[in-house]
Amino acid sequence: MAWPDLNDTDQRAAYRRELRAVHRGWRFLGLGLVVIGAGLLTWPRMGGPWMLGPWPMQHWGWALLAAGWVVIVGVISARTRYHKRRMAEPPAA
Repeated sequence: MAWPDLNDTDQRAAYRRELRAVHRGWRFLGLGLVVIGAGLLTWPRMGGPWMLGPWPMQHWGWALLAAGWVVIVGVISARTRYHKRRMAEPPAA
């Protein structure tokens, strides 16, 4: 894989598209968990049910919110590691 020249606008745009595609599904999963968790935190205040299974609705909301942020932070660190590996100097021949 060739190293992109980040001074060239076309190669920089292609590399940004490549970097945005890294772990895209995980990123959307984390965002979805955060949105659902926030919804579960606010739903009982809007007249929804107070219990969902054995736990109150707020416990499920906080758990999904925390899980979503863990996924998002994991994706950020994975993308950073990918970028560092991709931009590492080529091995000397």
